[in-house]
Amino acid sequence: MSAELTLGAEEELHLIDRESGKLAARAPQLLSRLPSESYSAELQRTTVETNTAVVSSLDDLRAELLRLRKGVLDAGAPDGVGIAAVGTAPLSALADFELTNTGRYGRMQEQYRLLVDEQLICGLQVHVGVSDRDLAVAIMQRVSPQLPVLLALSASSPFWNEHDTGYASIRSIIWQRWPTAGATGPVGSAAEYDALLEDLISSGVIADAKMAYFDVRPSAHAPTLELRICDACPLVDDAILVAGLFRAAVRAAELDIEAGRPFVPQAVPLHRAAMWQAARGGLSGKLLDGGEHPKPVPAPDAVRGLLAKLRPQLEELGDWDQVRELAATVVARGTSADRQRAAFAERGRLEDVVDLVVRETEGPAGGEVPAAPTLPGYRTRAGDEAVGLGSVPRAPYRDLLTHFRGLDESRLTQLKDAKERWATDRGLSFVVAGRPRPFDVDLLPRVITPHEWKVIEAGLLQRARALELFLQDVYTEQRVLKDGVISEDHLREASGWREEGRRLPPGTVRAAIIGFDLVRNEFGGWRVLEDNAQTPSGAAYAIAARELTDTLLPDLPRPPTLLDPRRVFSMLRETLAAGAREGALALVSPGPEAKAWYEHRRLAEGAGLLLIRPDDLDVADGVVRMRSTGSRIGALYLRLDDELRDLADSDGRAIGAELLAAAETGSVFLANAPGSGVADDKALYCAVPELINYYLGEHPLLDSVPTYRPENETERQSVLERVGELVTKPVNGQGGAGVLIGPAAPAIAVATRRAEILARPEAWVAQEVVPLSSLPTFSGARLEPRHIDLRVFVHVRGTGPGDVVLAPVGLTRVAPHGSMVVNSSRGGGAKDTWILGAEGDGDVRPGR
Repeated sequence: MSAELTLGAEEELHLIDRESGKLAARAPQLLSRLPSESYSAELQRTTVETNTAVVSSLDDLRAELLRLRKGVLDAGAPDGVGIAAVGTAPLSALADFELTNTGRYGRMQEQYRLLVDEQLICGLQVHVGVSDRDLAVAIMQRVSPQLPVLLALSASSPFWNEHDTGYASIRSIIWQRWPTAGATGPVGSAAEYDALLEDLISSGVIADAKMAYFDVRPSAHAPTLELRICDACPLVDDAILVAGLFRAAVRAAELDIEAGRPFVPQAVPLHRAAMWQAARGGLSGKLLDGGEHPKPVPAPDAVRGLLAKLRPQLEELGDWDQVRELAATVVARGTSADRQRAAFAERGRLEDVVDLVVRETEGPAGGEVPAAPTLPGYRTRAGDEAVGLGSVPRAPYRDLLTHFRGLDESRLTQLKDAKERWATDRGLSFVVAGRPRPFDVDLLPRVITPHEWKVIEAGLLQRARALELFLQDVYTEQRVLKDGVISEDHLREASGWREEGRRLPPGTVRAAIIGFDLVRNEFGGWRVLEDNAQTPSGAAYAIAARELTDTLLPDLPRPPTLLDPRRVFSMLRETLAAGAREGALALVSPGPEAKAWYEHRRLAEGAGLLLIRPDDLDVADGVVRMRSTGSRIGALYLRLDDELRDLADSDGRAIGAELLAAAETGSVFLANAPGSGVADDKALYCAVPELINYYLGEHPLLDSVPTYRPENETERQSVLERVGELVTKPVNGQGGAGVLIGPAAPAIAVATRRAEILARPEAWVAQEVVPLSSLPTFSGARLEPRHIDLRVFVHVRGTGPGDVVLAPVGLTRVAPHGSMVVNSSRGGGAKDTWILGAEGDGDVRPGR
C-alpha cells in the first residue's frame, strides 16, 4: 500500500474581454477550438477549465500549466479574449453570470439558486497520485492541519462584485456555502467515505459524487487525492509551490500511517476557524498554528514552520530547493491579493487590477521582473505604503526613493544638521509640560494619491456635516436626545459638554475647523481614529514641513499635481469671515506659554488675522474691540488651552464671560465655540455612525475603529477580559497620555489598567488595535519602517453639502521606533505630506 505521488492539476481560468476588462461569456466558442481531453466547460460560460497530463515532477507540472494557458490564449485571440487565473475577476458583477447550457448545470441552478448564480469564481485543484482509496482517505484526514497555509499562499480574490471584500480569498468563503464544502469530519476508511457520499446523494441534497466539494477528497474520476481549497493563482509558480507542499504533506501523512503514529483529528469548528482566518488575511494577517489548541501566529512564520516540518519529504522528492525558494519569494512578494490591492491603491481603478492579473496570468511562470530597483536592507512589512513586499518601491515613491538612494551618508548627515538649524531658526517647536520641544520632520515625504484623497474627502465632508448638525442640535432643540439616539446621561457626562454652549444663537456654526485623525490599515483601508472639534492643531506644522522640504531638498522630484498646503491660510480667513457680521478677524491665544504657540503665530500671520491675547480685548456695549485701537472684532478663532468661561486678563477681569455674552447676541463669531468638544468626546465617538444616519440619512463612507464603552455592563466584561488585546484610553486624555496598547504592554501594566477600568469604567474607552500602516523613515543614514497616522482638517461654514471643504493639508505623524503612538508629546515626529490632486489641480512651487 503506497502513494504513487504523481502530480496533476485542474485550473479554472476566467475569460476576460481585453477591451472592457469584464468577463467574456465565450467559453463555448473557445472550447470548440480546443481538445476535449485537456479543456472542459465549467458551471459558468465565462470560465474554461484546463486539465494537465499526469506528471512526476514540479518542473513538468509547470510546463503543463504554461502549455495549457497558451492554448486558451491562442483560442481566444480571434475574439479578443484574455485569461485571468484568480479566485474572482476584479471587474466581475453578479449580473455577469451566464450558465453553461447543460442539463446537469440547469438542474443545479434550479436546485441551488443563488449559490449557482454567485459562482463567478475560479479555483486550483491539485492531484497527487494515491492509488489505494483506503490510504487516500486516511491521508485526507491527516493533511487537514496544513490546508490553511496552502489557502493563504494561493489567496487571489480580494475583489468581488466590484468591491474590496476585506478578504484575501473571498472565493473560499463563497465556496463554503455549498452543502458539501469544508471538512468531512472523521472518516475511517474508503467504505465509510463512500457510504457518506451515498447518504448525501440519497438525501437529495447533492446529485452525484462529483458534488462532494470537500477540502480534500479522493478524486471521483482518477486514482488521486485532490486538493480543492485553493484560489486560482495568476503566477504559475505560486501554483507550483502549493502543489509541492501538498505532495510533501501527502508523503508525510503516508509515512506516519506506515509508522503507526497516532492521529487526533482537529475538531471541525477549529478547522473551519483556521480556514476562515486564512481566507481573511492571506499572508498579511495571522494564521492558526494547527495545534490541538490553535494559537494565532504571523502568516510568514506559519509558512516557514510548514516548510521546516515538510523538509524531509521535500528533500526525498527532490523538491526542497525549488519549494524553499518559491516560498521565500511569495513571503517576500506577497500573494496575488496583496498585489491586487496595491495596484488598486495607486489610482483607485479596478481596470488596473484586471490589467495586473491578466498580465501575470499570461506572463512568465515567476512573474515579471520588477520595473523599479529593490530597496535592499529595508524591513518590508505588509502595511508599508512606500515599499511593497519583495522590497520593491510602490509607484508613487519610486522617484523619491531613487533620489535618496543617490545620497551618500555624508550628504544625509548634512541634511540632518541643516534640518535642525532650520527648525531652530524658525522656532518650530511645541510645548510639553511648559517647556518647548523641537518638532522633528523626517526627510522622506508621504504621498497621498488622488484616489486616496478623493476617498478621504468624501468620507470626512460627510462626517463633518453630521458632527456640526449634532452640535447645533444638541445645544438647541436636542432632537437627538428626544429621539433616543443619544441618552441625556451620556451627553451630560461627556467631557466636552459645556452648558454655556447653549447660549449661542441657533444656526451658529460651532466647530468651524475640525481635525480628523486617520489611520490606514495593512489592507489599505482608511479608518477615522479620532475626531477633534474643539482645538485641532497641526495645520501650521504641516505647512512648516513643506517649507522645510522645499528649502532643503529643492531638487526632490515633485509630482505635477502636488497641492500647496499654504492654501489653508486663505481658507481659514474665508471660514472666519463666513461667520462674522462686522469687524476684524482674529485668533486669540494665551501667548508664548500655549502648547501650540508656533502654530498660533503662523496661522495668524498667514491668514492675515490679528493675533491677540486676553489683555488685548475689551467688551463694551456688547461689542468686542481691540483695547489699544478700539477697532471692532467680528470673529475670534479660539485657540485656548483652558475654558473660555475661565479666561481672565492680567487684571483679573473675566474677559471670557464678557466674550460669551457678546457671542450670545451674535455680535461676535466664536470659531470652535465652547462645547464643541462634545463632538470629539471619546465616549461619544462610537455614536458617530448613528449620527451620520440620523442627520443625513446616509451610511458612513469612512469606517470608525470598533470602540467599546466600559460603562456599559456588557461591554465592560468583554473589555476587562481583553485589556491585553485592546487599546485603552482615558475619556479626557489628550496627546496620547494614558494610552495603553495592550499587545505591546507588560503584564503589570495590563493588570493595572484592568483595575483602573474596574474602579471607574465611565472614565475609559477601549478600541480594537489597528495594525497601522508604515513608511520608511530615516534613522541616521538608513531607512526603517515607522508607524504613521494622518491628521487632516475640514473647514465648516454651515451644514449644507457645499458648506464644508477639506483643506489641502495633512500632518503625517510618525511613531518612535517600536511604538504605535504617534503623538509628538510621546516622542513622535512628522513627515511632509504630499497630497496629489487630479490633473489641473496642482499648485507646486519647486525649489522654494
